[in-house]
Amino acid sequence: MGHDHKLEIFRGLVKFNSNIQKIWGVFVFLCVVTAVEVVLGIVKPEFLVHGRFLTMKYLNWIFIILTLVKAYYITWDFMHMRDEKTGLRRAVIWTGVFLICYLIAILLVEADYIFDIYKNNFIKFNF
Repeated sequence: MGHDHKLEIFRGLVKFNSNIQKIWGVFVFLCVVTAVEVVLGIVKPEFLVHGRFLTMKYLNWIFIILTLVKAYYITWDFMHMRDEKTGLRRAVIWTGVFLICYLIAILLVEADYIFDIYKNNFIKFNF
């Protein structure tokens, strides 16, 4: 009783002939995304370091977005979430999306608070 897996990625733009080819295709994609992250972390282009959106550097936003892309493809293809029933997919994916957005919001609020404390020297710490 076999189950046919979908042999495409990027919403059908890239199609493969076997599961092994698909695994290697996703692996190469994840390696490229990781290489982009590493290169950006080493080079740190000036326009990405000094530009800001919602009080966070563009470079940090790029790292967050690329990490989410990698997490999506790991879950979707390597954990075979694509082949599961819709209810299970939604339960897993949307829970993760909600928790990641919640974590980002908490990190932004805390980072802004700490930045204001150090910037204005509003509170002296007595440790």
